[in-house]
Amino acid sequence: MIRIFRHTGLSRPSKWMCGFARTKQGRDDQHRITQSDTHQNRSLLCGFLIVTMAIPTIGLAESWPQFRGPRGDGIVTKGNPPVQFGEDKNLTWKTDLDGKAWSSPVIADGTIWLTSAVEIVPTEDERVDLLRKTDNEERQFKQLAIAKAIELKVFAVDLETGQLKQTIELTTVEQPDAIHSLNSYASPTPVIDGNRLLCHFGTFGTFCLDRTDGKLIWERTLPLKHAVGPGSSPIVHDGKVILIQDGLERQYVIALNAETGSTEWETDRPPMDAPTGDQKKAYCTPIVVTDSNGREQLLCMGSQWMVSYNAKTGEEFWRLYHGKGFSVVPRPIFDGNAVYFSTGFGKPQLWAAKVDGSGDVTDSHVLWTVKKSIPAKPSPIAVDGLLFVVDDNGVASCIDSEDGTNVWSKRLGGKFSASPIMANGRMYFCNHDGEVFVIKPGRECDIEVTNQIDGQIMASPAVIDDALILRTATSLYRFDR
Repeated sequence: MIRIFRHTGLSRPSKWMCGFARTKQGRDDQHRITQSDTHQNRSLLCGFLIVTMAIPTIGLAESWPQFRGPRGDGIVTKGNPPVQFGEDKNLTWKTDLDGKAWSSPVIADGTIWLTSAVEIVPTEDERVDLLRKTDNEERQFKQLAIAKAIELKVFAVDLETGQLKQTIELTTVEQPDAIHSLNSYASPTPVIDGNRLLCHFGTFGTFCLDRTDGKLIWERTLPLKHAVGPGSSPIVHDGKVILIQDGLERQYVIALNAETGSTEWETDRPPMDAPTGDQKKAYCTPIVVTDSNGREQLLCMGSQWMVSYNAKTGEEFWRLYHGKGFSVVPRPIFDGNAVYFSTGFGKPQLWAAKVDGSGDVTDSHVLWTVKKSIPAKPSPIAVDGLLFVVDDNGVASCIDSEDGTNVWSKRLGGKFSASPIMANGRMYFCNHDGEVFVIKPGRECDIEVTNQIDGQIMASPAVIDDALILRTATSLYRFDR
């Protein structure tokens, strides 16, 4: 049963619980669809991708609507952001933000939208006690973080001034699951779809908001054991919100109706050969491509398998076994000829494969693989027949997309999680230490400049018009020439 609350002044149901709905496969999941007038605008003072991947139907000329931008591949087709910048150079504004989040900013109509999780932090004794109540073994405690409670929020920041225009309080989660100490409770990037803002927090909830007034349209909870917290960002395609749900106990892909949140289709992942669920989980963000046969494909990378689905029905087109890689994070990219993807943790590899097959294409459609200096977290960039990657330990590489040969490699230094972008003929690589390396793409390694800002960078950057938007652990920046 689904109950919908119209804008009629109804009070918000307790904990936003509005019944349960059965999915099309007969599985029960908590399905909550609400519209509420309880969100109030809160004015707070603060100093501010022939074949293509599908682009969200936002109807906006200038926007950054999803993870890795309008095309989902980190390539900016318009804009001329600054090359040199810092705390005292080309800084237009800087706004401090509450909470901890590695989600990237999305931008439209002069507003920057960001998700965040404000943690009620336990003492060390409380942390250990909370972890003992989880399924984690004590030997894992050092790499885990846990909160007593989390407050999930959305911030609306004015693009021009950096003023925090609105704070939308979504929900409070008591005693949330543990996450990896390098992760956050708000790592998936939201997506803009017309007047809707879709915010996904993994097992902690998926929320659809009206961008015009910040009110809740619907909410959905799809419980999942992430093990180390949420990471896969949603996409919107053809009126459907696509979510990769690869957890410890179950791995599947689901499409929700963007208007109502109801299930359109749901498909289980291929069987996996792994001793534990820990090696079956993944955190990748899907892409949509059209192949030479005219098939529109939803490419969903996961542990052990890259899988292509019919974006309309969830029916599987083909699958490719890439080995034992798991906990996959980097978003795949497609250049009209092949899909390029990292295989995740363990020993990350970069694979290139054709997308025009059917069934199991493992022995027929792999073009090449690269096994050295491949990222487990940052996504690749494709420029003029070359692929550029930076591994988690700071080694940047240029790879020929035709045959996978290494063109050059260069140690940048530092640890990397954020995915690079390219704008106006330059690539921007951001490390955890706040260093941003600006590199000209080509067959020679040309590091034009290294910029430094305060704070830790885990979120991928955004570009809107000629502005570079960067999010650190504590602040949001706008830089202009």
